[in-house]
Amino acid sequence: MRAETRIGSHRVGDAHPTFVVAEIGINHNGDLRLAKRLIRAASRAGADAVKFQKRTPELCVPAEQRATYRETPWGYITYLDYRHRVELGRSAYDEIDRYCREVGIEWFASVWDEPSVTFMEAYDPPCYKVPSAALTDHSLLHGVRAAGRPLILSTGMSTMAQIEEAVEEAGQSDLVITHSTSAYPCDPTELNLRMIPTLRDRFAVPIGYSGHEVGLVTSAVAVALGASVIERHITLDRAMWGSDQAASVEPEGFERLVKYIRVTQAALGDGIKQVYSSEQAAIAKLRLRGNQQGSSLA
Repeated sequence: MRAETRIGSHRVGDAHPTFVVAEIGINHNGDLRLAKRLIRAASRAGADAVKFQKRTPELCVPAEQRATYRETPWGYITYLDYRHRVELGRSAYDEIDRYCREVGIEWFASVWDEPSVTFMEAYDPPCYKVPSAALTDHSLLHGVRAAGRPLILSTGMSTMAQIEEAVEEAGQSDLVITHSTSAYPCDPTELNLRMIPTLRDRFAVPIGYSGHEVGLVTSAVAVALGASVIERHITLDRAMWGSDQAASVEPEGFERLVKYIRVTQAALGDGIKQVYSSEQAAIAKLRLRGNQQGSSLA
């Protein structure tokens, strides 16, 4: 029996509705008003949760990149300054927490460093996610596990050996593993969705899919292949400034995405062949006499 876990009010696993996460990430560009609009859009689209990203820039930006300059909406500034600009602080997250409760949607964050775990603990999140970039940071894995909450582990930019080592470090209790390819946007030929059943065969935990491609159908295919969690980035406009916007889904598209996921899961059935009551009229009208029970004609 494949393990399942609970994330907030939701059961996650094969026997339960697909858990749909709208990743806001840093698509708010450091603007709380934009973050709240994205929360509202995700809720209206039918997502089960929204996810942010929490970093301590001084810890997460490599030393050799801190002083490099880039064009931003705030001018030509260093990469470290840019990271501070898009990082929401305590008062912003206080309002995000309040607003998500008002809207009625779960929220949590990808944590990139141990101080960010300490920061997020104030909000009693239903789970944490460790992003693909931090999969090999075993100290962070231990820090997240010490908080005693379910963990979603993303596996982009990682080898199978690295994934196995991370799972061994984190343990499989209350664990969800999401297949991912860390390209933004990702070419369909590199999505490798057959990794979903590969991970299902290897680990006895819920397996999900975190997608960064353009388009919606691939997420429905991921559900058909056994993903019990689907995460896609959400944006108000894919043409907005920001590194993740082009790999995101706009509100109307996200609403269609949720519908595709729900229909796909409903259509999968249980794999046991049966004759439905809706077929009885066709049997009476079309099946030859003497073959009603499936017998062949002499």
